[in-house]
Amino acid sequence: MNNLYSIRQVAEILGKNIITLRRWEKAGKLMSVRSNGGHRYYQKDEIERFLSKQDIFKMAQKWVKAKDAKEPADIFYCPTSDVFKIRLIRLEKELMSYPKLKELYSLIIALAGEIGNNSYDHNLGNWPDVLGIFFGHNVQTRQIILADRGLGVLATLKTIKPELNNHYDALKVAFTETVTSRSPEHRGNGLKFVREVIANYDISLIFETGNARLKIGPRNGTLHLRRVKKSIHGCLALIQY
Repeated sequence: MNNLYSIRQVAEILGKNIITLRRWEKAGKLMSVRSNGGHRYYQKDEIERFLSKQDIFKMAQKWVKAKDAKEPADIFYCPTSDVFKIRLIRLEKELMSYPKLKELYSLIIALAGEIGNNSYDHNLGNWPDVLGIFFGHNVQTRQIILADRGLGVLATLKTIKPELNNHYDALKVAFTETVTSRSPEHRGNGLKFVREVIANYDISLIFETGNARLKIGPRNGTLHLRRVKKSIHGCLALIQY
């Protein structure tokens, strides 16, 4: 039954109660199968189909804002960098099948890879709670979402620039300054590559860490930074193309 989830497991994955799931089934929104004993189970493919139609960014946002978080649903969870790389390769193959993305797919994958790999590199051995990252995408809405519950940009950069004392300034430094040229580390310098690509192509980015949020519009390297009311754990990124 590795490909089946109980109704309680699905309720936990979706953040809904059992009554809601039963109502959805009656409406044909999310269908289950029954065991010989009459218990409801949900096929993995059905859960993945349903999740692919949801607002993945809001799901990731809720996960990084939660006081106590559990591992994301399997469809989004990359506990190790190896799992992330495999799923990134799958996404690349999917994007390659769209003629309109012929000029962009390799850059999109490069940006997602840079942001995702940062999470593993900067939190190695220091994950506060949930190891790994949330990685979701929707080709129909042209979105890629990455999130982690790691130390965040400020804690990472303070080891190099101890004078930093807030998330806003740390996020600005991460996207504008060459922090170190020490090979092979190049800590934080990958985000400047992300900015440079977006400045020249029809790709945009929202990036959050702590209580700071940054936006970069397509074909525009200008950073739009602001502070937000509710702080998040780690980092959250939305790539749109």
